[in-house]
Amino acid sequence: MSVEVKVPPVGESITEVFIGEWLKSEGQAVKVDENLVELESDKATFEVPSPSAGVIESILKQPGDSANVGEVIATINENAEAPSDDQPKPDSSPEPAKTADQPTSSDSEASQDSGNGEPRVMPAAQRLLAENQVSASSVQATGPGGRILKEDVQRYLSEPKRSTPPTPTHSMTSPNEPFDPSRQKETVRMTPMRRSIAERLVESQRTAALLTTFNDVDMSKVMKMRNEYKDTFQKKYGMKLGFMSFFVKAAVDALNAIPQLNAQIEGDQIIYHNYCDIGVAIGGGKGLVVPVLRNAERMSFADIEQSINNFAERAKSNKIELKELQGGTFTISNGGVYGSLLSTPIINPPQSGVLGMHRIEQRPVAVDGQVVIRPMMYLALTYDHRIVDGREAVTFLKRIKDTIEEPARMLLEV
Repeated sequence: MSVEVKVPPVGESITEVFIGEWLKSEGQAVKVDENLVELESDKATFEVPSPSAGVIESILKQPGDSANVGEVIATINENAEAPSDDQPKPDSSPEPAKTADQPTSSDSEASQDSGNGEPRVMPAAQRLLAENQVSASSVQATGPGGRILKEDVQRYLSEPKRSTPPTPTHSMTSPNEPFDPSRQKETVRMTPMRRSIAERLVESQRTAALLTTFNDVDMSKVMKMRNEYKDTFQKKYGMKLGFMSFFVKAAVDALNAIPQLNAQIEGDQIIYHNYCDIGVAIGGGKGLVVPVLRNAERMSFADIEQSINNFAERAKSNKIELKELQGGTFTISNGGVYGSLLSTPIINPPQSGVLGMHRIEQRPVAVDGQVVIRPMMYLALTYDHRIVDGREAVTFLKRIKDTIEEPARMLLEV
């Protein structure tokens, strides 16, 4: 009996996903709940488990293909058994070779048959070869029956002097001009996440009245407090004390004082939130993601640092769940970790504000009539002018500045 593997529901507004990497290939045995394939939505990457035990009978969608929610992407034969390792391999079979119009069992196990002189290539390896435009004949196969595995391709790419430039699909010179290998262009399909980021940023600029206000903050006291307690903090909680927790705490205080930055427009109504769900922008394996710290107003410094560290680790392997990326009321983005001195961040709609942090650098400033050198950071607040007036935006940013420059206010809540 064949069991269908369908694209599961992944979110209220998501109807289409893209096929990522198949973790199993046709002809392989699978167990119940064993992961079969990675799917990519416009917000996250997730794995689909096997609904039944058996052998993968057919794979209907290849990496890069799109599929709708509920669509069948593979079938599993519950009654079949996978061939054991001690059975004769197709290459060593005494049966005469079949002609090209006679399908063999190996056609369902590899994306490329050896009948054309190329070694058999497993689907995951085939995708990696295509992405790097490497010929399968260049890779040494170590899989059963001379198959090329994903690990074989990775090993080939990691070897020295393997950075062969991709073969250009289109020349930037006219047909009558000689080919110039230094002038190439490459066409790559946008990932669902990158497409979503592009659409939302354009939507934000098209639908909101965006304005950015700036200020700078003296980081001396926060840095002193952090250096004084970082060892004790790490010993107690098992993690480093970063700057982001200070800014999350400062943002919560400022949002309580200026609730317009924690609100959103819906039609002709303004929705105010009595909680602070703060999104923290994190660079992930496939692009920028903004997981949300739920009820940040209830979180301690340790809770914030632990959550951010957890998000960062899972973002590297695209393991953040879709629900963790939805529903933020305000966002903080730290471009300083990449060396940014100043920027104008863009709001994540339907939110009304985003705080941009930047790198800390030693700059001369005037203090009590004297020029001194202090660790300074520029702050940027982009806000939706439809709901937030300039006075409120400046007051909000000034309150964050005051809180960071006098961090004891976070404890006293003044």
